[in-house]
Amino acid sequence: MRFRSKQVAQLALDAPYDGPLLSCRGVDVAYDKVQILFGVDLDVEQGEIIALLGTNGAGKSTLLKAVSGLVDPAAGQIHFGGVDITHEDAVATAKRGVVQVPGGKAVFPTLTVAEHFKAGAWLFAHEDPKDIAERTERVLEMFPRIRERWDQMAGNLSGGEQQQLALGMAFVAKPRLLIIDELSLGLAPAIVGQLLEIVREIHRDGATIILVEQSVNVALTIATRAYFMEKGEVRFSGPTEELLGRDDILRSVFLQGASDGMSGTATTSPREKDAPVAFDQPVLEVSGLTRRFGGITAVKDVAFTLHRNQILGLIGPNGAGKTTIFDLISGHLPNDGGRIVLDGIDVTEWGADRRAQIGLGRSFQDARIFPSLTVAENIALGLERHIDVTDHVSALFATPAMRESEADVAYTVEDLIELMGLQAYRDKFVSELSTGSRRIVDLAMSIAHDPLVLLLDEPSSGIAQRETEALGPLLLRIRQETGCAMLIIEHDMPLITSLSDEIVALELGQVVLQGPADVVMSDPRVITSYLGGDITTIERSGAPLPPKQRVSAAARPKKTVTARTRKES
Repeated sequence: MRFRSKQVAQLALDAPYDGPLLSCRGVDVAYDKVQILFGVDLDVEQGEIIALLGTNGAGKSTLLKAVSGLVDPAAGQIHFGGVDITHEDAVATAKRGVVQVPGGKAVFPTLTVAEHFKAGAWLFAHEDPKDIAERTERVLEMFPRIRERWDQMAGNLSGGEQQQLALGMAFVAKPRLLIIDELSLGLAPAIVGQLLEIVREIHRDGATIILVEQSVNVALTIATRAYFMEKGEVRFSGPTEELLGRDDILRSVFLQGASDGMSGTATTSPREKDAPVAFDQPVLEVSGLTRRFGGITAVKDVAFTLHRNQILGLIGPNGAGKTTIFDLISGHLPNDGGRIVLDGIDVTEWGADRRAQIGLGRSFQDARIFPSLTVAENIALGLERHIDVTDHVSALFATPAMRESEADVAYTVEDLIELMGLQAYRDKFVSELSTGSRRIVDLAMSIAHDPLVLLLDEPSSGIAQRETEALGPLLLRIRQETGCAMLIIEHDMPLITSLSDEIVALELGQVVLQGPADVVMSDPRVITSYLGGDITTIERSGAPLPPKQRVSAAARPKKTVTARTRKES
């Protein structure tokens, strides 16, 4: 039985204890009948900063939930400060000083910033308010933007500001053990540097820290010891410098099959770095795009053109307006000015559904897919606009046309599952998948739509560092197979610079510069605003793609994998 007493006994937080602050022994966790963790052992000493690394679906987040009391282990023991907390709930573990910052969505969108800090101090409501006020002030000094947004709802903050707020709440909560899940998820390098500094500040304040990261470089800049997990088991534990020497572990990745399959796909000659590429006619034209939220101009007079077969990167610091631009282009937000032309048609006044019908596809940073459906069923939904027979009578009587339509869908689903390397996950519910695996399913659904233009919002978000190396060739192959143009928001600089034919750099909702990747990334304005003044931070996410995988847009053949095109051919 899970411990759920309203009165938590005296926890003896300051009682002397010589052993590890956190000790896990033989921990098993299962969701329904699916076992996720298999006999996990982990020790964290008082005052350590531990990096918890691993492939997608390795069970990292599940282990953190077990420690925090969010899931109940099926077997094994978890001790904190020498006390058995194996079956305690989240309230009891929080009172002991275990504070977790979840990955991605760590704030309440309908509460103000001020209300978040009040909630963060709930454990100390009866203590000296002066101490809470002092700790809050220290956070606001580190993050001036949070002070500026004090009375605004958290849902209106950028991704970086939300992560700053989440860490600020954790600092105010005075944790003994701080667990941070995906610190750098979807954030610009300069913002990650600021967040690492507050993590160090929390550590100096006496907290022990477990940091879960997909970016090995980010994790190992702050941690001295690491655990590496794969398939629910610990494969490595030891000093971080030893892990860096274990290439066999670091390259054990989810997309390995896709990466292996890339070697035979780039049959055309690579593009010369200085040779201009001639693109076909424009497929997306944006001019004078403007959007205001109250008195704040989030996007101001933005203009660019995307051509057929082109990949255009969109970069900028958090809060620069990138996702707002995607919302405007896809029709999820009305614009206050400007014009959007898709494949020669002015769609400025159209809704999102009409834009999708003529070939605009989009993925979201938080992978908006259906958790109660399987991977195959989710991908089949992406084919909806290509189904010829949709009436209920044909479905009821299983007419030949309906059977043919269903066969086309099933055939294309298998095509896409093979293309994306999802064979092992085909019949799993999306709710069972890791963040990175859901990201690949979301990408597969976007491709199933057979778009003329594909908007990708942080495709590498939630994907492990080594997996990102395989994502680049995969996106190039998708362009080759489908012939679609891509507009990509991405914070992984090696990935976006190796993929993009051109890059648009944004700051404060305006275009700062557009041009080839090497020109944009060497511009002082981009370095200062986006990289925090340190060009070396672009290396934080991994190595760039090999030059041989940068294929000329003019030389690429088109081969669409959708059911519609298969029928036409």
